Amino acid sequence: MIYICIPAFNEARTVGLLLWKIRHVMAEFPRDFHLLVLDDGSSDATGDVLDPYVRVLPLTVLRNARTEGYAASVERLIREAVSRSTHPKRDVVVVLQADFTEAPEDIPTLIKRIEGGADVVSGQVAAGDGERVPRTHRWTRRGLPWLLRRAPIPEAVRDPLSGFRAYRVSVLKRALAERNGDPLLTRAGWAANVELLVAVAPHSRRTESTEVSLRHELRQRETRFHPWNTVVETWNLARQVRRYPALAPDPEVS
Repeated sequence: MIYICIPAFNEARTVGLLLWKIRHVMAEFPRDFHLLVLDDGSSDATGDVLDPYVRVLPLTVLRNARTEGYAASVERLIREAVSRSTHPKRDVVVVLQADFTEAPEDIPTLIKRIEGGADVVSGQVAAGDGERVPRTHRWTRRGLPWLLRRAPIPEAVRDPLSGFRAYRVSVLKRALAERNGDPLLTRAGWAANVELLVAVAPHSRRTESTEVSLRHELRQRETRFHPWNTVVETWNLARQVRRYPALAPDPEVS
């Protein structure tokens, strides 16, 4: 089973189009899939947009009564997928944004890498899309390797800020079990993507990257990326994990 997890906050303009596009992509890529969308206390019509799709798609909509933020949304989606999975060594979680900046057409590429033996596959900006990425995004991404130089980030991951990733469910399950009920993600904003990568890295025997398309021009709202906050959160995360040596991959993961 492929669990496609989508955190959504005030994404009424794009989330329906995204779901419909995913349906077409998965129709041409015959794998069992289920969509998990979390409406994080949206104040626009996101909930109303989602309701009709429940009747025509393999879709479950989760809702937060109040806005809890990106990290909490991603964690709730991951926990939901792990709890539903009956074959964690074969099932896959894919996380992508609801603002349509990440292309559903790239989902099969991520999944094929997992089927080829990877445990985690992280998207990175395709070479031809580099100049289309906003300047603040590019500068922040260029500075992160220095901030994270001693953190246990897999060498294959060139863009640890990317949230567009695929995970083998067994890897997520082990990372959650390691926390023994404590939150997996605590960092605000995009730094949560780095934190998730650090959390799953010790349990992944093979982590890979693959190029994906980023289409910032399709976003129908203001960006929620805050460069300074991201740098501060990532710096604090790096200081925290620097105290611990990188763990060896778990030999039982397959």
